[in-house]
Amino acid sequence: MAMTEAGAGQQDDDGGGESTFTVIVAASANLGIAVAKVVAGVISGSSAMLSEAAHSVADTVTELLLLTALKRSEKPADEDHPLGYGPERYIWAMLAAVATFVGGAVFSLYDGIHTLVAGEEPGDPLVSYIVLAVAFLLESYSLRTGLRQARGEAERVGAPFKRYLRYTPDTAVKAVVLEDSAALIGLVLAAGGLLGGQLTGSGVWDGIASLCIGLLLLYVAWVLGRSNAELLIGRPLPKPMRERIRAELLAVEHVEAVLELTTLVQGPREALVAAKVDFRDVSTAAQIEWACEQAEARLREAFPVVSRVYLDPTPGYAQRRHEGLNPWP
Repeated sequence: MAMTEAGAGQQDDDGGGESTFTVIVAASANLGIAVAKVVAGVISGSSAMLSEAAHSVADTVTELLLLTALKRSEKPADEDHPLGYGPERYIWAMLAAVATFVGGAVFSLYDGIHTLVAGEEPGDPLVSYIVLAVAFLLESYSLRTGLRQARGEAERVGAPFKRYLRYTPDTAVKAVVLEDSAALIGLVLAAGGLLGGQLTGSGVWDGIASLCIGLLLLYVAWVLGRSNAELLIGRPLPKPMRERIRAELLAVEHVEAVLELTTLVQGPREALVAAKVDFRDVSTAAQIEWACEQAEARLREAFPVVSRVYLDPTPGYAQRRHEGLNPWP
């Protein structure tokens, strides 16, 4: 199926497993990196290095929250939650964005300002350079894993990679790609701060690097928070998909018109479709029932992401006027 807007989460059944593996790889890398950065930051006295340590700690917490999101959202629907637990992943993902903001951005900004105001005595940067080099390799591998999954899913749904990354409801993969990208940039900034301090003997460069890392994390937290907020509020399927869904419904025998169409993304592989449908006035009750069954089957075949279909037989505009009713249902 070709689509032009991120595929709205159209993924294979193993997408959840891929997302879990991607997040585990990122969490494992960040945990080790965080410990090494703390040690290097203490030895070198670099505020940028400590900011990077806070960055890795925040990323580790973020990925643990994302793992919780993935596991909690996989629970099947039950009597208390008839539409399932899919949207719960966006609550945990929102908390992950907050963790990035509080644990990474705020600390880095504070540390950078403190360094610029109080000054800093540069220490031996050798250990920091070694840790930054190893961290760069590990973060690159983690980013490669996330990009591989994201590109593969973008190809499966026929969407450009950038558009897929912007609109995908799989916010776990999106978080890993954005955070690992930010981590690589942060490592370069930290190295620049160390080098500037080493060449000039001033801690100003280190403070500036720490501020830049904080601003970078602030941007990542804002992007992830906005994406999850959109999905928590309720985001429809992309317009091209809605148009195809309408066309599929109109192609069903006995359907005269689709008066109102509502779609809702409930997860990376879940979407709800509800529509007010005008059936032919001469159709029998049995024909309408079978038309509803046929419509649901067509939608599920064309769009595997559609997990729930609700059709409401509604009189058309002409019939409502004839009956003296409000023509707008």
